[in-house]
Amino acid sequence: MKIINSKKKFIYLISPNKINKIFFKKLKKVLSLNKTAFFQLRMKNLSKKRKINIARKVKRICESFKVKFIINDDPVLAKQVKADGCHLGQKDMSILKARKILGRRIIGITCHNSIRLAKVAINNKADYLAFGAFYLSKTKKTNYRADVKILNKAKKLTKLPIVAIGGINNENYKKLLLNKANFLAISSYVWENKKLKPVDAIKKLK
Repeated sequence: MKIINSKKKFIYLISPNKINKIFFKKLKKVLSLNKTAFFQLRMKNLSKKRKINIARKVKRICESFKVKFIINDDPVLAKQVKADGCHLGQKDMSILKARKILGRRIIGITCHNSIRLAKVAINNKADYLAFGAFYLSKTKKTNYRADVKILNKAKKLTKLPIVAIGGINNENYKKLLLNKANFLAISSYVWENKKLKPVDAIKKLK
């Protein structure tokens, strides 16, 4: 599946760690601002049935706002709910195995701060590359730190879309866009922001 880059829709939004009933209303409001290109659903420690139910609800919302719906870590679930694709970490299923499950759907992969991992992902025909963390993240423990030099190196290497991830907020996001990141993966800035509601947090990313 081809990924279209748009200067207007540069946000790769990642779900909060806990999803409650209010979340779906918040998601609709955020996606209605038309700045989000991808929405990735991360679900840990939930039953299969609960994951499927949540994923189907989110898929309908994403479809209504023309946002690509990505499942984290689980190509089988992505296929089951007919998501647009799946995101893989380095410790998850290989791209080659995931491709057999997902066919031509989107497969993105985390490359941390490594051009070597990026080259492997390119050879295995990933659809986008994710680098980070660029800043300290509240969402997950930061084991790898990246800087903008890797964005420029990656751009010389491939025409694949590049996603920057890790601690991105309204004060630091422009530097990543200016250094050729196509999409910015954001989570805690939107969902765990103590000063701004999710909609207001997104509005600050212009």
